[in-house]
Amino acid sequence: MKDYKNKKFNNIPKLPGVYIMRDGIGNIIYIGKAKSLKNRISSYFNADINSKAATIITAMRKIDYILCTSEREALIIERQLINKVKPYFNSMWKDDKSYPYIKFSINEDFPRLTLIRKKIKDGALYFGPYPQVFYIKKFVRWLVKLFKIRPCKMDIAEESLPEEKKVKSCLYYHTEMCTGPCLSKITSKDYKEKIKGIELFLNGKFKKLEDKWKKQMLDLSENMRYEEAREIRDRLYALQNMSERVMINEITQDEINQSVQRANSINELKNILGLKRQPAIIEGFDNSNIQGTNAVASMVRFQNGISDKKNYRRFKIKTVAGADDFASMREVVFRRYSALIRKNEKMPDLILIDGGKGQLSAALDALEDIQSQIPIISLAKKNEEIFLPNKDKPLILSRHSPALRLLQSVRDEAHRFAVNYHRKLRAKEFGI
Repeated sequence: MKDYKNKKFNNIPKLPGVYIMRDGIGNIIYIGKAKSLKNRISSYFNADINSKAATIITAMRKIDYILCTSEREALIIERQLINKVKPYFNSMWKDDKSYPYIKFSINEDFPRLTLIRKKIKDGALYFGPYPQVFYIKKFVRWLVKLFKIRPCKMDIAEESLPEEKKVKSCLYYHTEMCTGPCLSKITSKDYKEKIKGIELFLNGKFKKLEDKWKKQMLDLSENMRYEEAREIRDRLYALQNMSERVMINEITQDEINQSVQRANSINELKNILGLKRQPAIIEGFDNSNIQGTNAVASMVRFQNGISDKKNYRRFKIKTVAGADDFASMREVVFRRYSALIRKNEKMPDLILIDGGKGQLSAALDALEDIQSQIPIISLAKKNEEIFLPNKDKPLILSRHSPALRLLQSVRDEAHRFAVNYHRKLRAKEFGI
C-alpha cells in the first residue's frame, strides 16, 4: 500500500473531479467526488485502520478519475454515476440524504410546484435532481411568483372546492400572488393555460418560451388586454435577466468511458513531457496563408481534453510581410500571452505549436520576450514528431498513444480553425 502511494500520487491532479474505485476484476466498488482529486484520494491511504476509507482500500485495485471544470459539476456527475452504477460501498453506506427534484403536479386540476426527495409514478413531471438545495429552493419560489402558481399545500379539485370561509382570507390571493382557484376565481382550464410555459422553462427551452410569450403579449395588446400583456412583459423581463438557469444532462456509459480516457491522456502527457502539473488547459496555434496573402493565425483552447470554443481566438498578421511562418508564429504568440499578462488572466498549462523546430523556436522567442515560462512544444505533421525546447532529437510516440491523440486533436482543430478564417477573408476579398 505504501509503495502504491509513493509511486502513483504524483500522477493525480489537484483538480476537481470524480474518482472511480475498482476491484481486481474491474468492477466499480465506490464513486466519490473531490475539489482536489489528489488530496482526496491520498486521504484514503492515511485513514484510520477501522475507518470506511480503509475498508475500501482493502478491496480496491484500480482508480480511474474524470476531470471536471468545477466542484459543482463533480458533485452532479458523482450523483448521476452512483444512481446509474450503484456501487457496493456507496449502497452499503448510503445515508438518508438525497438531492431534491422539482415536482410539477400536472395531474391535478390546479397544478403546483414542490420540492421532493424521491420520484414516484403518480402522473406528475419531475425535474432534477439538483445538488444545490439552497439555490433550488429560491429558484422554485421565483417560479411560483413569476407564474402565479398557487403556493399552498391544499388538495384542490374543481368539482369539490373548499368552503369559502376557510380560504376567503388567503393572503396569497389578496396580495395577487395567486389567481385564487380555491375561491372559484379561475377555471382549471384557464389556470393550466396560464402556467403552460413552466414545462418549457424547466426543460430549458428558453428561446421557444420567449418567442411564445412575445406573440402572446402582442396579441393581448392588439386586443387591448393591457393588464394581461403587462404580466407577460414582466415574465419576459424576468426570463431575459435570469441570473442562473439550471440544466442537468444524463451521462451515458460512453461518456463515462470517454471522460476516463481523456483523463488518462492528460496524465500520460504530463509524464511524457515531465511537466510539473497536469496539462488541463492546452492552447494550440497554427498559421494559414496562400503566397503570403491574407496571412492569419488561429488559437484553440482545450480544457480537460475537450475543445473550449468560446475561448478560441483568430489573428490577422500585422507585422509580417509575405509568407513567413516563423515570424507570424512569433507575432501571434507574443500578442496572445502579453495580452493575458496585461489583463491578469489565467495562462494555459501547455502551448502546442503546429510545426517543427523553426516554429517552436519562434514561439519560444516570443515567450522569452515577455518572460513567460509556460511549457511549450510543437508537433510536426509528417512523422508526428514532438519537438521540445533545448532538445535536439524529437520525441516520437506510438500511434496508439492517448497523449499523442490528444495533441493531434488540438493541432488538427487549430489547423481547421485557421484555414476556415483564411477562406473567409479570401471570399470577402473577392466579394463572395
